[in-house]
Amino acid sequence: MVQQRAITDAIKTLADVENRFHLRRTEDEQFFTEWYEDLPEINDVEQESLDLIRRRYLYHLADGHLTEGTVTLLLGSPLLEKANFYDPPFKMRGEASIEIVLDAEDKEIETLRGRIDILVVQNRFWVTLLESKRTTISVMSAIPQTLAYMMANPQSDKAVFGMVTNGNEIMFVKASRQSTPQYDVSDIFSPVPLRNRLYDVLRILKRIGQAIET
Repeated sequence: MVQQRAITDAIKTLADVENRFHLRRTEDEQFFTEWYEDLPEINDVEQESLDLIRRRYLYHLADGHLTEGTVTLLLGSPLLEKANFYDPPFKMRGEASIEIVLDAEDKEIETLRGRIDILVVQNRFWVTLLESKRTTISVMSAIPQTLAYMMANPQSDKAVFGMVTNGNEIMFVKASRQSTPQYDVSDIFSPVPLRNRLYDVLRILKRIGQAIET
């Protein structure tokens, strides 16, 4: 018998996703160096563009919580554009349907179904955009479901990456299914402080682009 459940119902915590996919957070500091090592530089023009993105975001944020669509327009889409994810060789699919089949010897077959906001290039970079009111504590609360989506990656021989943001916070995640399934996460970056952390975000996006282009 096949049981079908929505990913949002089946995966709510890190324990859920770790148990279902035999996934563990690595303690190897060299596993996810793409968010802090060998980051490309950004020029003055890019910095000015990021300053404008930040000003616009804070201007609209002043009126209260932002919807998912507004976060996409003000922050997500401009950052992906600056990182060249809209240009060759990258391809993007929006609202991609995901199906993950879990078959354990002592359990019935379970199919998890769900949707993700943006899927970028060769199923190797997932972007989850949230309404700001949905993660009032941390984007870390969206990492379990993002990891579940990433586990649907058909290229199991290659590492996959994710970015989760509610606008106020941005976090990156990397997962690998080679040998022992494992993952790790980056620091949390925010456009809110005076120091524009979007500089760091763009450099990381460019570094991930380099990783998934090869």
